[in-house]
Formats: sequence, C-alpha cells, structure tokens
Amino acid sequence: MRVVPARRVTFHVLTIFPDMFGSPLAEGVVAKGRKRGLIGLSVHNFRDYTHDRHRTVDDYPFGGGPGMVMKPEPLFEAVEAIRYQESLTRRAPTILLSPQGRPLTQAVVEELSGHRDLLLICGRYGGIDDRVREHLATDEISIGDYVISGGELAAMVIIEAVSRLMPGVVGSNESVQGDTFTTGLLQHPQYTRPGRFRGWSVPEVLTSGNHAEVDRWRRRQSLLRTRRRRPELLEAVALSEADMRFLEELDRTETGPAQPPTREESI
Repeated sequence: MRVVPARRVTFHVLTIFPDMFGSPLAEGVVAKGRKRGLIGLSVHNFRDYTHDRHRTVDDYPFGGGPGMVMKPEPLFEAVEAIRYQESLTRRAPTILLSPQGRPLTQAVVEELSGHRDLLLICGRYGGIDDRVREHLATDEISIGDYVISGGELAAMVIIEAVSRLMPGVVGSNESVQGDTFTTGLLQHPQYTRPGRFRGWSVPEVLTSGNHAEVDRWRRRQSLLRTRRRRPELLEAVALSEADMRFLEELDRTETGPAQPPTREESI
C-alpha cells in the first residue's frame, strides 16, 4: 500500500557536529521546502545534554578493543527532552543511522514521508552503546554498504529524499512519480535542446508529437536500462504483458554478456 506523505515534516537531528547541517540544507529543494513552511529542521548538539565540564559523549569500550564508544546518557536525555519539548507522539520514529540498519530504499523513504516528525541520531567514533539501539531507537537505517565517519551525511540523505515527497516541495509532482526507484525501474534517457549536438541527435520519436509512442519508447528504455544495469530490480516490478514480450524479445536478440552502454539504443 502506497503511503500518503504528510503535509509537513520536521526533522529533529541529534549530532555533535550541528554546523555540518548549515550550508547543505540551505540550498535546493530542502531550502525551498523550509521557506514554504513544508519542512522543519531542528538540529541539536547532544553535548548539551552532558553533565561534566568536558561535555563528554564517548568512553572506552567495556572488554577492551580499539576506538571509543558513544555514551548512552546524553542520547537518552536528548531524545527524551526533544520529545517532551516538541510534544512528539510515540508514533514519531527515532532513527539510528547505522551500517547495521535496514537499507534505505525508495519504499523506506515513502514510509518515512508519512510521519510528521522524524528523530535522526547521528553516531560517531567507533560505535554507540547498544542500549541506545535496544531501548531508545525505534528504527535503524543504513544508506549503503560502505564506511563513512558518522551519521551526519546519512541523515542529510534521508532529509533530502523524504523532503522531495512532501507535496509542494518539488515543482512538479509528475517528476517525482517518474523518478528512478519510484517506478521500480531506472529512469529512461532524457534529452533537451539542441536537437543535434556534436553530431548526436535526439531520438526521432521524442520530437514526433506522438505521445503514445513517446510513452512506449520511454517505458521500453527504462526496461532496457534496468535489465542491463540493475537486472535484480525487475524481480520486484509489476510487468505488463507488453513489458514481458519486450524483455523476451531482448533475450532472443541479444547474444553474449551485455556491456554497460554509453548511450541506450532506440528500441
């Protein structure tokens, strides 16, 4: 079932580097959404919830080992204070950005867009006390199978992705609905003027004025591009009989391993 996005979403970010969120979120669609009152952003430094003069947020791990572990007390106090001050309901997720979390997909983004408030915990150092994971976070999300130094960039990815789904943030709702991964397929090739550039011409079908043929071409190009670059995505897409016939035709006509093309064919 498709989730209906909330009319407004507020992101409550917990980090020890609040300044990281200044410039990146002051540009583009997030900035437009904030200006229109459709997106709220509240960044909290959880060092403010420590009680020692050094504002300590990490300590050595029990049992030994390399690195430092983020302490539970500042995080619990920060989340509890934010929930109280902002009158957040229990429904508002508390998300730990973690390589151990569920992968961020467009389906997850759509799920998150249904909430009016999202709390995002940005970890740092060598890890985070597991009591945060077990008793504070209601969700864990990973943006990919690679290593970055903290959860701040991951939080920005979630903010950008969810913000795009808020009604009124992106100029055209059709452009959002046609995005890669929203349809389940990679997006078809896009062209604009000039119609001929350095000897390369735009496919004739796009200038024909025949909208049915344009739609057919775009669908086939999406299928072709997905089959060649991300074939595993096809397993989760609802394919029509026409789609199936097109893919079967490709199976018959293509021989040998497909190489990633520099330009898609006009099929």
